[in-house]
Amino acid sequence: MANLAKLEFAALDLSGDNFLSWVLDAKIHLRANGLGQTIVDENNASPEENAKAMIFLRRHIHEALKSEYVVVDEPLVLWKALGERYDHQKTMTLPRARYEWTHLRFQDYKSVSEYNSAMHRITSLMRLCGENILEEDMLEKTLSTFHASNVLLQQQYRHSIFKKYSELVSCLLLAEQNNELLLKNHQSRPTGSAPLPEINAASQEVNTTSSRGNIHKRGRWGKRSWCSFRGFRSKEWSIHERQKCIP
Repeated sequence: MANLAKLEFAALDLSGDNFLSWVLDAKIHLRANGLGQTIVDENNASPEENAKAMIFLRRHIHEALKSEYVVVDEPLVLWKALGERYDHQKTMTLPRARYEWTHLRFQDYKSVSEYNSAMHRITSLMRLCGENILEEDMLEKTLSTFHASNVLLQQQYRHSIFKKYSELVSCLLLAEQNNELLLKNHQSRPTGSAPLPEINAASQEVNTTSSRGNIHKRGRWGKRSWCSFRGFRSKEWSIHERQKCIP
């Protein structure tokens, strides 16, 4: 029978790939329903609260996990068991998030919105893994990775002394709308990409044309050389035969 109750968020997958986000969602919804204490050590939750929390948790895990933990009837026990099973996701996610953070550059994005989205995605992953990213870190990351063509604008923003990253993004969006912020590296080519092929293509076209001309010349004068080889200047040839060999 199909589950009639709509899930508040995605169920925990058997692979555990969404474990970090699942933990956050589960905590928020348990607290919202007055059941947050049921997954905390030495809590005073009533049997009714534990039962409600258990129903909620089981409804938001994979069917295979329900079968594996069918004998568990305490939400705190289930919560710890899932944590021990999937806590390794942090050790897998954090290095990847750190790598993306290290290589995050404002100049590599076509718009402020795209960069802002990437910034929040990466920092959220790092925070889920316990890495503390401050407003100052986000501000410095953005200002230090401006394109060289926007160096004057970068200096103006540094002198503004922003306290929050969101304040800087608001100014960048306004500058982008007023065409003051020109991401020229993407108007020509992204940083680190190969040069555009127009010049090489033109050079190849010239070489091709030149090659065709040489072939044509060889075609015209090849006959003359062949005739000379066969004895163009021989007295045995008639005038008519010699005229056929002249290009």
